[in-house]
Amino acid sequence: MRDFVKRSERAEGVMRILDEIYPEVKCTLNYENPLQMLIATQLSAQCTDARVNIVTKDLFRKYKNVYDFASADLEELEQDIKSTGFYKNKAKNIIACCKRLIDEYNGEVPDTMEDLLTLAGTGRKTANLVLGDIFNKPAVVVDTHCIRLSTKIGLTNNTDPVKIEFDLKKIIPPHRQLRFCHQLVNHGRLRCIARRPDCENCEIREYCKSAGRK
Repeated sequence: MRDFVKRSERAEGVMRILDEIYPEVKCTLNYENPLQMLIATQLSAQCTDARVNIVTKDLFRKYKNVYDFASADLEELEQDIKSTGFYKNKAKNIIACCKRLIDEYNGEVPDTMEDLLTLAGTGRKTANLVLGDIFNKPAVVVDTHCIRLSTKIGLTNNTDPVKIEFDLKKIIPPHRQLRFCHQLVNHGRLRCIARRPDCENCEIREYCKSAGRK
């Protein structure tokens, strides 16, 4: 119980400061509709958002809807997304995902975790991002930045993404969860960089359990 209180107090302090330095945050993937968000997020696995945005600029012009993706030629789609890495598996999943959307959800992206997890290539990270950014539901997006920063700060003692997700849900208010995760991405890219964290100038240093330990 005492550890939970400490983590809750730490989280409150971190959230307050992150709101000051990153007042406006959003997903850095480019998309215009739920399907594009879903596919872009699938492509972002083991790939930078910047690279995905380059690829999807042409991809979403070529494949305009769920039916285009569902009927895509596998080898052609592989080449279209090749630079995102793991392109064979991603292409196969995108086609299977879109076929299921058509067969089970009338071509629409579902708005529950349970349904999203039935889609090929869709894990909890992708599902949470869709739920939060598309459907405005409480969502903890556990990506590499969230894992690294939440453990360094001392908001969780776990390393498993699912356990981290539920640890953060206990101490981050529902309406703050998505914004907090986006803020961790910004902070991980701009201040707490993996190979060279700038602890000396870090705005949340006073609340970070690992401040100064590189």
